[in-house]
Amino acid sequence: MRWAILALLILPALEIGLFVWAGGYIGPWWVIFLIILTGIVGITIAKQQGIKIWNRARMSMNQYEMPSNEIIDGLCIIIGAAFVFTPGFITDTLGFFLVLPWTRPLFKTMLQKWIQHSINRNKTIFIFRKS
Repeated sequence: MRWAILALLILPALEIGLFVWAGGYIGPWWVIFLIILTGIVGITIAKQQGIKIWNRARMSMNQYEMPSNEIIDGLCIIIGAAFVFTPGFITDTLGFFLVLPWTRPLFKTMLQKWIQHSINRNKTIFIFRKS
């Protein structure tokens, strides 16, 4: 949780600094154009990948299989779409890594390990008594 608060403070400052630097280098209108372009392209890819994962999940469920891989992929795509939709070059880069199918496995394994760690850490044993 502490790292999330720290990221929420540092990330916007880095994004603004990068905007100012890029604006001085290529011009402010090009920066605005790139922000809009990456948002449109990223959301388009996220939508296409989301539909693909949704269809794979439906096929798994039709075969009475748990779509666990598809659920993790879907989480990556949702998080990636949020990052891509957020203006900024750093967030766009992270978002594209999460949305694109050939870079997603890197984050997918990290997300799976984090979920497994959270489940193991917060495991609660319920004992039911008959009255």
